Amino acid sequence: MIADIRHANLDQLQRALGHRFADPRLLEEALVHPSANPRRSRSKSARQKNAEAAPPIRDYNRLEFIGDRVLGLVVATLLAERFPQAEAGDLALRYNALVKQESLARFAQSLGLGDFIQLSRSERDSGGAGKPAILADACEAVVAALYLDGGLKVAESFVRRYMEPLLGDFAAGATKDAKTALQEWAAARGLAAPRYDVVSQEGPPHEPRFTVSVRLGDGEPEIGQGGSKRAAEQEAAGRLLARLQRAKS
Repeated sequence: MIADIRHANLDQLQRALGHRFADPRLLEEALVHPSANPRRSRSKSARQKNAEAAPPIRDYNRLEFIGDRVLGLVVATLLAERFPQAEAGDLALRYNALVKQESLARFAQSLGLGDFIQLSRSERDSGGAGKPAILADACEAVVAALYLDGGLKVAESFVRRYMEPLLGDFAAGATKDAKTALQEWAAARGLAAPRYDVVSQEGPPHEPRFTVSVRLGDGEPEIGQGGSKRAAEQEAAGRLLARLQRAKS
């Protein structure tokens, strides 16, 4: 498998990742786009005939699923450490700015990851190695490979090395008022304005605690809490916007 990767040397990639894999197959799997998966391209009879000849190859989808969660944990922890006074809504916006598709594609490009991804000939000829969606998915799959091979500390060290320099500038652009940002997101898609509802108000008058929900149309709501109605709305808006933009990417 390793020899099949075009224009690439996995030793070079492992140096860039800062980790020598005990099980290189994990890194190989993280670099196989679904278009290059023989199990998808062969007929059923051919797959059955070759089933015992070699271990089945997997594409990176399973690892991408794991890597998304590992990346989310590391980035959320990093943001909480760096911005200890920030409200949850603000953290959610910063989080989304760092883990959205465009950001992860830049992450992958900084590693030259496109040269290592296995693609079908048609996908590569159509520029697949440079497509943000493919680069972002492969990036998350590589994070999972690091986690499974070396543990959370290895994956965390890798993610922090790239993400920490971005916190002061790239993520700062995500601190726009969360309610305004959500309103603009909805308007740009021709949707009705977000609807906010007070779920509960607890505590004494001098120290209230509001819980507010927000939803767009018939979509699933998000909940926010705060010492004022506005603060709770901001947190709810930030959470919903982060979820919507994350789903889009």
